[in-house]
Amino acid sequence: MTATTHSIAHTDAPTRIATGLAALVLGAFFVFGIGFAHSAAVHDTAHDVRHSYGFPCH
Repeated sequence: MTATTHSIAHTDAPTRIATGLAALVLGAFFVFGIGFAHSAAVHDTAHDVRHSYGFPCH
């Protein structure tokens, strides 16, 4: 019996990093940008979602 090893090139690392950073920016916008918005409806919706996820906001 012969053991075979395979090497996998990870050329998708820049794509994964860019996707992660985009998700981080979008998430920060949702939490901070919409959460501190002046519109009462948008703020209240974000506030309720934060509470449903257990995010302490006050």
